[in-house]
Amino acid sequence: MRILVTGATGVIGTETVETLRAAHVPPHALVRTARRATDAGIVPWTLGGSPVPAGLGGHWDVIVHTAASTRWTMTRTEALAANVAPLRAVLALAGRDTHLVHVSTAYVAGERGAAATEFDGYRNGYEWSKAVCEEVVREEHPGPLTIVRPPLVVGRRRDGRIARFSGPYTLLHALVSGLAAVVVGDPDGFAEISPVDEVARAIADAALGAPPRASRTEIVAAGLASLRLATLIEVTCTALNTFRAAHGAPAIARPPIVPPDTWTRFFLPLADRCLSPFQSEAVKLLAMFQSYTSMATPFTPTYPVRDPADAMTTAVRHWAARKPRLALAEPRPWTLLTHNPSPPQSP
Repeated sequence: MRILVTGATGVIGTETVETLRAAHVPPHALVRTARRATDAGIVPWTLGGSPVPAGLGGHWDVIVHTAASTRWTMTRTEALAANVAPLRAVLALAGRDTHLVHVSTAYVAGERGAAATEFDGYRNGYEWSKAVCEEVVREEHPGPLTIVRPPLVVGRRRDGRIARFSGPYTLLHALVSGLAAVVVGDPDGFAEISPVDEVARAIADAALGAPPRASRTEIVAAGLASLRLATLIEVTCTALNTFRAAHGAPAIARPPIVPPDTWTRFFLPLADRCLSPFQSEAVKLLAMFQSYTSMATPFTPTYPVRDPADAMTTAVRHWAARKPRLALAEPRPWTLLTHNPSPPQSP
């Protein structure tokens, strides 16, 4: 079986490659969207921005497309260039019999706001571009298609290992630094997370299984068993404080949860006026993240995630062990800017 994996050095791509190798079906070529490759098994290719490298031609039985920019602050133009253009470059490699396993995000089917927003109701350019990618792949790929939709991803269930600390790990840094003085969201809202190895297993099962006769979508999620936001914060703080106690550091306080409407009406204007530019920007980015962890309705999984609290605890422990200086840092409270009064006028 000839398999191509894109984004093979990313969070999901790294785990997918290891899962395929463990199944004794190593991918024939591993691709990353970078100019240089540090691994002898990696073929560097700026997807959609340069010609196809030698060795990537010929028929592919399966193409697993994990490459993507997950940056939430992208504009529409940036998101199209980062995610849609590379997808079209990958589609050019696929034949009519190629089974395309396209990694999307569960949030393309999540809650949306008013349709008049910049991203058609989606919360950011990443989310919007992944929805566009799903439309493109369904319209333009003539062969078998499986779309895999993961939620927020944390480290492996058994040991917490992950290729890069991103996404939910923003919350850990914010908690120990003091930037998360409040958490924005609904305490009873659903917070969907999945260990990266379970996402990779869903992808590998699709790649190694029989190609579907009709397009299918796999949703990796815990559904009604997912954590609520208040529980996610409690689990995270407990794991952090267990690590801190073992190293003689004082516990961090669990931050209060502020409803989004209250945050927007009262706290955000105060933050703009009184916090430093760095703190204000960090708080806004953290508020964007919290919208993913306070959904009114969970996803309906086809690939259920069990015991997400255990997965989150393991992920926090691994992060703390790898980032002890951060995990043991003394939180710094918000610093309010002081405005000097105008100097007295000369008589």
